[in-house]
Amino acid sequence: MRYIRLERVSKSYEGELILDNLSLDIPMGQFFALLGPSGCGKTTVLRLLAGLEEVDSGKIFLGDEEITHLPVYKRKINTVFQQYALFPHLSVFENVAYSLRIRKIGEELLRTKVQEVLKMVRLTSFESKFPRNLSGGQQQRVALARALINEPQVLLLDEPLAALDLKLKEEMLIELSELQDKLHTTFVYVTHDQFEALTVSDKMAIMNEQGDIEQMATPKEIYEFPVSRFVANFVGNTNIVEGKLHITGGNYFVEVEGLGLFKVYTPNEKFWMIPGCRLYMSIRPEKIFITKKSREGFANNLVGRVVDIIYYGRSTQYRVRLQNGQFLLVFEQNEEHFPQESIDYDDEVQLYFQKENVVLLER
Repeated sequence: MRYIRLERVSKSYEGELILDNLSLDIPMGQFFALLGPSGCGKTTVLRLLAGLEEVDSGKIFLGDEEITHLPVYKRKINTVFQQYALFPHLSVFENVAYSLRIRKIGEELLRTKVQEVLKMVRLTSFESKFPRNLSGGQQQRVALARALINEPQVLLLDEPLAALDLKLKEEMLIELSELQDKLHTTFVYVTHDQFEALTVSDKMAIMNEQGDIEQMATPKEIYEFPVSRFVANFVGNTNIVEGKLHITGGNYFVEVEGLGLFKVYTPNEKFWMIPGCRLYMSIRPEKIFITKKSREGFANNLVGRVVDIIYYGRSTQYRVRLQNGQFLLVFEQNEEHFPQESIDYDDEVQLYFQKENVVLLER
């Protein structure tokens, strides 16, 4: 597989180190998401790839070609920014055609290419409109069309949906994913929104506050098997419980102060998993079963009291205080066709989870 490769790249701004010997392989032909908190260096990575910034040290490759010092106009890379930067005095057609006119493309070919790309982003009837007459989603499509008109090998997207409302954002995420499937162009999508990254990406990388890559894998692998407490907390909601590891007869248990022993499962034992070591258990809220009744068939159970309930429509979130004073979040899917048990504030509840739903993390 061919990659966009950053080799030991460093970058500073005004004496502040943003990226420190960052190495990253981005698979070409896929939808790749770079996810991390604000200020971690995500946009800097994009600007270095685009050629809008120069590296202090290190190398950047596009496939087998080194592009570290290649000027912007010679890179087969285009960018869609958070601010779409459309020309307000030009029509949709002319905004999209702008780069072709600079290259002095013949009028007939220019018109054909613009119409093709406008059809691709579903804006064929908007040719004569101006940006001020368009919705946020339509402006975003124009920015996409303008970036795609030059048939780049790589399309960089820097928080492109940040200004859109939730419903429109969900629609645009689906459209972006379908567009990438159709074009097979490499999309590199930078965001701090874990929902966006999980929704669209084939593969994703998680950056921490220091600008280091914590984990790179498929969205499912990162969500189900985070490698660190940072990843577990940053991607989705989770419960972090500290405890001490016990290994007896090939079985793994975690002892939690004030709560007792819990049976856990680890498919790949790590070097730090030795009896008596301190660690964290990560348990996703939707993996915990909540009820007021005693149930059989679960390896682990807890007793607690409901202190908070939030109804989300498709699901309900419960915040439960355990016997040791710790709080756990529990998500319960709201099923229309099955009567649900009535759970209210201050109810004593039983919480159950399977050993396979616990991820052990190094402390």
